Amino acid sequence: MSEEVEPGHVRVRLDLSYDGTGFSGWAKQAGGRRTVQGEIEDALRTVTRSRETYELTVAGRTDAGVHARGQVAHVDLPREVWAEHHGKLLKRLAGRLPRDVRVWALREAPSGFDARFSAVWRRYAYRVTDNPGGVDPLLRGHVLWHDWPLDVDAMNEAARGLLGEHDFAAYCKKREGATTIRTLQELSLVRGDDGIITATVRADAFCHNMVRSLIGALLFVGDGHRPPDWPAKVLAAGVRDSAVHVVRPHGLTLEEVGYPADELLAARNKEARNRRSLPGAGCC
Repeated sequence: MSEEVEPGHVRVRLDLSYDGTGFSGWAKQAGGRRTVQGEIEDALRTVTRSRETYELTVAGRTDAGVHARGQVAHVDLPREVWAEHHGKLLKRLAGRLPRDVRVWALREAPSGFDARFSAVWRRYAYRVTDNPGGVDPLLRGHVLWHDWPLDVDAMNEAARGLLGEHDFAAYCKKREGATTIRTLQELSLVRGDDGIITATVRADAFCHNMVRSLIGALLFVGDGHRPPDWPAKVLAAGVRDSAVHVVRPHGLTLEEVGYPADELLAARNKEARNRRSLPGAGCC
């Protein structure tokens, strides 16, 4: 979708969260699979009594089983629809949506806002425990169990070698025509008092399976199967390594999306649409 809002329409920002367990990811799919986008678009069409389906644009598409606490999307609504419904839209959506997805805020977006292309970073958390007894049953849908003891210090040492702008092809599922160059701004792990290790992963954007592949590599370091310099060597090799496992999705949650000040939204929108290459990279 274009960053330009069609005449007679209003761009609306939605802040939302969902438990990904029962969804086949964010994006609508053929075959009637249940998705977050599909549920919200259906509910929006129903509560506005519209024949048209208003399509959502999201900050970051999540895979099947991945959760979100701070997801952001936008939708362009006809001005008359927004004028008629905006005062009661949030409550009506709460009554129509299933319990595993919630919209927390609806507001007219500032000029130049695009939920996807205006974002300057996305922050995910991955939660894992090495408790020999397993995962608390009340947390089983949000925490991975790793059945080897984990050395968090070694994992953090390994993580530091992955920070910065790189081609993350070794940690991404390749998609035709899409770049795998990303800037990894933060990758750190902390063990809580409850024994759960939370990995915080923040980047300007992520390619497919990137977070879960990075966590898979760090787990191999944490349990002693690989040295701390191994993940960086995999990154430098630039090709998928069969030893890097894509960990299960249920431990992953999109926590927050960051945007610049309103006056910088349009510039960020334009910048993010440019295909990137690494400094010095070229055709030859």
